[in-house]
Amino acid sequence: MRVITFNTQGIEQAADNGFFEWMVQQDADVVCLQDLRAKEYQLDDKRFHPEGYEAYFFDAFEDGYSGVAIYTRVIPKAIMTGLGFEQCDFNGRFIQADFDNVSVAAMSVPSGLKSDEAQAAKEEYLQLLKGHFTKTLRKRREFIFCGPFHIAHKPVDLSNWYVNQKVSGFLPQEREIMEAIFDEMGYVDAFRQVNHVDQQYTWWPDYNKARELNEGARLDYQITTANLRKTIKSASIYRDVAFSAHAPLIVDYDL
Repeated sequence: MRVITFNTQGIEQAADNGFFEWMVQQDADVVCLQDLRAKEYQLDDKRFHPEGYEAYFFDAFEDGYSGVAIYTRVIPKAIMTGLGFEQCDFNGRFIQADFDNVSVAAMSVPSGLKSDEAQAAKEEYLQLLKGHFTKTLRKRREFIFCGPFHIAHKPVDLSNWYVNQKVSGFLPQEREIMEAIFDEMGYVDAFRQVNHVDQQYTWWPDYNKARELNEGARLDYQITTANLRKTIKSASIYRDVAFSAHAPLIVDYDL
């Protein structure tokens, strides 16, 4: 089972840059997209609906803002949207597809880079999301959560980490959330389970040559429940073509 997650930063922009042509070539089973910046009714064009895939969307209430989608080759048993709190549901930040033995979710955490207020909203969101991860442990099925957390987990996940310790995305309180998810709750960072290479980033700042120089951060994740640990076979980041400032994260599972 191949799962791809990608923060589009605007699905129309990503399509213009050739994302969907690339996606079809990857033969993925499930593709999770975030930050669509468009509503479902605006995406009727066939280029947003590649042959062989069913598409499911969860729109943000505000026009031109956020939104998530799941593309899948197999029709899910159920689709769930939202997590029951305003910061998520109003902004279209969570959609989940339930299959026979596993659920796959496209989700996103807001960035805190713009202002102190944005950072406070991000930290509140993370606490609420942490509560959902806790409740998920009580469910009798496996889960794969896909999307940007806008947090680099460890120094290996961020270039120039030492000078960025007071910057949103690498703050101690943010990294504590990641530690709680992985260490205390037992969830698995699918990428790092099988790929231990340094300087593996999924996002680069919007300044000249950042991507070329590989000065970035690994902000995008596929996080699985513990029982899926041994099913993770390979993980990679595609960076040959810049569909957005983020790069697609590809993980293969033996499911």
